[in-house]
Amino acid sequence: MRIVTIFGGTGFLGRHIVQRLAQEGYGIRVATRRPELAGFLRPCGDVGQVVPVQANVRDEASIRRAVAGADAVINLTGILYERGRQSFYAVHVASADRIAQAAADAGASHLLHVSAIGADAASPSEYARSKAAGEAAVREAFPTATIFRPSLVFGPEDDFFNRFASMVRLVPVLPVFFDGMPKMKLDGLFLTPEFVAGTTRFQPVFVGDIAEAAHRALTGEAAQGKTYELGGPSVYSYAELMALVADEAGRKALLAPVPFFAAAVMAKFLQFAPVPPLTPDQVILLRIDNVVSSDAPGLTDLGVTATAAELILPTYLRDHRRGSSQSAPVADS
Repeated sequence: MRIVTIFGGTGFLGRHIVQRLAQEGYGIRVATRRPELAGFLRPCGDVGQVVPVQANVRDEASIRRAVAGADAVINLTGILYERGRQSFYAVHVASADRIAQAAADAGASHLLHVSAIGADAASPSEYARSKAAGEAAVREAFPTATIFRPSLVFGPEDDFFNRFASMVRLVPVLPVFFDGMPKMKLDGLFLTPEFVAGTTRFQPVFVGDIAEAAHRALTGEAAQGKTYELGGPSVYSYAELMALVADEAGRKALLAPVPFFAAAVMAKFLQFAPVPPLTPDQVILLRIDNVVSSDAPGLTDLGVTATAAELILPTYLRDHRRGSSQSAPVADS
């Protein structure tokens, strides 16, 4: 039985990858700080096939214990905002470097590192710069690593679509962002503001497709040393995504234009919430398109057919409809 160690396996993407690899007969070690809280993953495989093990990505010795004897290592760790010692550098760069070094020293044949579309050393976003630095550290330590850069990931436990569906369930208003000041348009005898908002583009990718791509990346040598950008079959503007959320949740919603400068001011205060709905760095990211590059290898190159969002979103956003007897899903952080 091939052994794979997965860091970040208890999260949204991780649980789908664990389930997919368990179906293929892998022995899976889920490396986590709190293995006693990862027992929900055991039923993904046969008895003893999925085993949570203690590891802290800030502690090199625990990382090395977790990867010892593993044929493959997958690093899914990442954060969307910083808290205390959980900085972008600590998680996306230093921890990625430790895991890659340990995987190389342990003689693992494959390392899969999950980054993000937009990773760029010259980005104005600290998140994106740290993702690029993490990729560089991984390449230095493990040159044949496979790197995935997914766009916005959707699926039953996702944070993005569920969050906005929950929002529109309470208040029928969804924000869309724009740059500059609104243009004034003459409407009869009156001047009215004209907004071109929510134009940032996204290419949502189904979590099940990424899990399948991860399986394909571990089955041969073709993917080694390559960077794949993973996106779905369609590109949407931010405004179109908000409209899609409202439609699939069965709610009528007003798309409210919000200037980016106002969002940045709000984010300065919202970033201090226990789970911030918006941070200044996220406002920067919302200005930048999050789509697959035209020349980048993607899902098709791994033999995976991308799944349309319209096929999957109704299966879980219906829980937000009026009269639903189910509570909205809660996504892992």
